[in-house]
Amino acid sequence: MSSANAGVSDSTSVHLLVLIHGMWGNPNHLAEMRRVMEERRCQSTSEKGPGGEQLHILVAETNKDDGTYDGIDWGGERVAKEVFEEIAKLEKEGKKVTRFSVTGYSLGGLIARYLVGILHQRGFFASVTPVNFNTIATPHVGLPRYPTVISSLFAFFGPKLLSRTGEQFYAVDKWSKNGRPLLEVMADPNRLFFQALTLFQHVRIYANAVNDVTVPYPTAAIELEDIFVNHVQDGMQIEFDQTYNPIIKSYTIPASITRPPKPRLLSVQWFRELKPSRPLLPPALQFGFPYNILLYALTPVLIPLFFTLVITRLSLASHASRTRIKKLEKDESSTERLVHIIGSLEREVEDAVVDMFDNSGSPDASSSEPTLAAIASEETSLDAQGEVARSSDTPAERDPGLVLNELQRKMVTWLNTLPGLKKELVFIHPVRNSHATIISRDVKRFPSHKLGEGVLRHWADHFVM
Repeated sequence: MSSANAGVSDSTSVHLLVLIHGMWGNPNHLAEMRRVMEERRCQSTSEKGPGGEQLHILVAETNKDDGTYDGIDWGGERVAKEVFEEIAKLEKEGKKVTRFSVTGYSLGGLIARYLVGILHQRGFFASVTPVNFNTIATPHVGLPRYPTVISSLFAFFGPKLLSRTGEQFYAVDKWSKNGRPLLEVMADPNRLFFQALTLFQHVRIYANAVNDVTVPYPTAAIELEDIFVNHVQDGMQIEFDQTYNPIIKSYTIPASITRPPKPRLLSVQWFRELKPSRPLLPPALQFGFPYNILLYALTPVLIPLFFTLVITRLSLASHASRTRIKKLEKDESSTERLVHIIGSLEREVEDAVVDMFDNSGSPDASSSEPTLAAIASEETSLDAQGEVARSSDTPAERDPGLVLNELQRKMVTWLNTLPGLKKELVFIHPVRNSHATIISRDVKRFPSHKLGEGVLRHWADHFVM
């Protein structure tokens, strides 16, 4: 496991920060996150916690690479083991963890939500104060579908080629004993995952507003619609936080949106609109002349070859993951996993509900729970939460271009009831995919990833010791 000690101090109290990477990731992906946090919070002159706590950073590594196929639950179990091992190591050094924080990137954010459920169930927070819970570009309600061929293909192949994690991303798994998907259970206010989040003093999520091909805005920001999907055509005005650019300070949506008619086929304007507003190829394939011409010429050959290699690679990794999971499930110690505990609780609740209906007959309509639509209508907007300011005289008709199913909409409603939930929106444009850029994932290979440093500085500066 990878960890970092704070600056020299006489205090033995520790504030433990756990960093968790995303799908196909490894600890190196979080190198810039760790560097920025260490520079701001891990120096001998840095601010300490209320009990003199020093910051200690643990970068989880047991889920790296193909381990990320094994599911959010197994990922959470592994990271929990790392956490307790790190605490035991610190105790041998005469130190005591008294405060706890966690930040997850992409899939790591979902693993973080599972992790805190495990810690809560084990009574960890009875003696350790939960302080900061952060996620960055995390698909909180799973991966949504857009009305495009590519999105439909991903929704079809994802659960098949990404093993257990893919099934959970698209909420087609039957995680609980009642057949509920894991994401639904984790978002349910009556379950310990949600209740564990309410214990944290500060809950803040970061979401790409645009260009995140991997984790689109609605699921990362936990919103019902994608208000940024047509930001250029709609004439949306963006104001940046000058200290933490590219974080959005405010945005303005025109009261009325008048889109120009589509240009005539093969006209000059039609050809102009064919020019993409952001790069078509990933940075690794953006070559200059004459190599770009050669690449385009070979496209008819390269595309089928590329997809064949990708599907083969994913299929092999998924098969290996499912074999690995079967062995893990056969382990007798796995009966202590949270999935079994939750399953028992759900059966008990289900039996209690059945008894209640059998004993009292039909429930009184006046005592029924509010409908999803009623709850959704009472949700607070981003500006009401003291976050990104939104300006618009009257709501304009919008084409969300997004298909959130009923389960995802329910999860959005539930998660937005988290007390004190804060949302930070990030506008990185134009880039092909802002998912890696938001955490400056690989600045050595891709200089454009430096655009995300303002997000990391905001995260570190708003981290409460």
